[in-house]
Amino acid sequence: MTSSNDQLNINICKKCILPETFPGISFNDQGICNHCQREEKRLEKMPEKKESYRQKLDQLIAEIRDKSPAYDVITAYSGGKDSSYTLKLLRENYDLRILAMSFDNHFVSSLSWDNIYNVTNKLDVDYINFRPPWLIMKKIFSMTAREDIFPMPTLLRASAICTACIGLVKSLVLKTALEMEIPLVAFGWSPGQAPIQSAIMKTNPSLIRQNQLALKKALALTNSRGLDRYFIPETYYTNYKDRFPYNIHPLAFFDYNEDQIVQQLNTLDWRIPTDTDTNSTNCLLNAFGNHCHLERHRFHPYVWEIANMVRQGIVDREEGIDKIYSRQDQKMVEYARKRLGL
Repeated sequence: MTSSNDQLNINICKKCILPETFPGISFNDQGICNHCQREEKRLEKMPEKKESYRQKLDQLIAEIRDKSPAYDVITAYSGGKDSSYTLKLLRENYDLRILAMSFDNHFVSSLSWDNIYNVTNKLDVDYINFRPPWLIMKKIFSMTAREDIFPMPTLLRASAICTACIGLVKSLVLKTALEMEIPLVAFGWSPGQAPIQSAIMKTNPSLIRQNQLALKKALALTNSRGLDRYFIPETYYTNYKDRFPYNIHPLAFFDYNEDQIVQQLNTLDWRIPTDTDTNSTNCLLNAFGNHCHLERHRFHPYVWEIANMVRQGIVDREEGIDKIYSRQDQKMVEYARKRLGL
C-alpha cells in the first residue's frame, strides 16, 4: 500500500506520528518531536488527573441534577462512535435527562441515521435533528473547500470544512441549551481532540460572543439576516446571562479503547458505516475535507488528534500511521466534490 507519507517524501516523529510539515515542529537527534518531549512529564500524571476530573463531573452532576425544568444535559450527537459512546456513558453512568441533538449537514451516512435511531431508542433519550437547507450548506462547504477562511491555529486540528460545520453545531447546541435552561452541554471529543483541561468548563458569555462574531465574519454571513438565526442573538447575552451552561467532553477522562467502545455500542444496535473514511464513522464529506487540507497544508487535519492518542497509549503507533498515512479513498473525495459541483 502506497502511503501519502511516501508520496510527500516527509519524515514523521519516531514516537508519535506528527510529520515534519506540521507547523512549528522540530526533532531531536533521536527523531522525537518537540511535542512528545514537552508532553512526557504531563502524561506521567494523566491517571491521577483523569480520576480528578471524574470526581469533578460527579460533583457537578450532583449540583445540577433536576435543576432544569426540561433536561440535565444536551448532547451534540452525530451518530458517530464517540458521540454515541458519550451518550451511553451519560445515560447509563449518571441516569441524566438527556436531549440529543444532531446536525444534518446533508453528508451523513445512511447507516448513521439508523445508528442514531437505534441508540436513542435503546437509551430512552429524547432526540431532535436540525437540518439547514442544502443551498446554504453547499455554499459554506464550497467556500471552505476552496480557501482557508479561519486562522491557522484553528486549522492545526481540523480542516476548514469541518471547522465551519462544527462551528454551526456548537452555536446551535448552545443556543438550544440557553433557550431550554439546560445546564450541561456535552460533546463526544476523543481524548486526542481536546485537552483534558477543557473537559469541564463553564462557558464564558464574552468569549462565546467573540467566537460567534469571528465565525460569522469568516463565513461572510454577518449581513445575512437569514443566516443569523443559526447564531446566538445579542439579547441572550443579557437576558440569559445566568443560564450559560458548562461544557463537558467526558471521553477525555474516561477509559477509551476503540475496539471495546464498538463492542459496547453493538449492544445498542450501533454498526460501523462502510462508506466513510478511516477518521469518521458518520460523515461522507470528511474525506474531501481531509483531501483539501492535505493539498493546501501538506499535513493531515487529524494528525494532531491521532498523535495525541498515540502518546497516551490509546492508539498504537502503527494503527495511527494507518489512519493518517494510508492512501485516501478517492471515490469518497470525488463523491463530495461532485455533489458540491467543484
